[in-house]
Amino acid sequence: MAINVNTVYTTVLSILNKEQRGYITPEEFNKLGTQVQLEIFENYFEDLNQQLRVPQTDSEYANRQKNIDNCISIFKTIGNTTYNGAGGYFLPPSDLHRIGTVIYKDEKELQRVERNDFLNINLSPLTKPTTQFPVYLYEQTVQGTGGQDTGETHIFVKPPTITSASDITVSYIRKPSNVAWGYQQLGGGTWTSGPYIYNEATSTQFELDNTEQTEVILRILAYAGVVIRDPQIVQAASQAVQSEEVNSKS
Repeated sequence: MAINVNTVYTTVLSILNKEQRGYITPEEFNKLGTQVQLEIFENYFEDLNQQLRVPQTDSEYANRQKNIDNCISIFKTIGNTTYNGAGGYFLPPSDLHRIGTVIYKDEKELQRVERNDFLNINLSPLTKPTTQFPVYLYEQTVQGTGGQDTGETHIFVKPPTITSASDITVSYIRKPSNVAWGYQQLGGGTWTSGPYIYNEATSTQFELDNTEQTEVILRILAYAGVVIRDPQIVQAASQAVQSEEVNSKS
């Protein structure tokens, strides 16, 4: 179950306004919420890497490695590629964040190689790629006049006879969607000014697992303290976040 964006926003406002400390607008909240969600999301991978190095409990609900992977699983997906004939490469799905497995005809995993191996792999009959044993190179390519960076990552496949986009799919981790607390404003009989009224139809919920709700609120409060220039909020929220992290890793 995902975290409800309205629950987070109203909780943050309630804490900030408890002692008339300040206020953050929906636009400010949306930026902070998106940033916090991305920070927690990126931390999953380092946390999982750390947990892979230590023994895990056999308890069904206390296995940290399993719990982190469950949080990441929300963002695991598979998608189609697009083939660029002029460039001789495949474009991965537009929402790809971390690549997993490149698959040929839904049955063969392509082996990933580095640039030097990709250039020399055809030199020997023993290493030459075939449709039975295809390989790929995954890298960002510089294009355009003056060598400007397009920011696109490309998948180069060998053997070069593989050119159909329907043949190449990718399992990957997608990036979380930007958070949005949607609203309307009520005033003067029309929705133009006045108080902000939550509008679920135009909102984008947090995509993190609901077990992260406390950390989401604390991290947003830490940033909100910067926005409203209240160092006490920043300090208190940052200490609470640090305590949560220590407890989760100790």
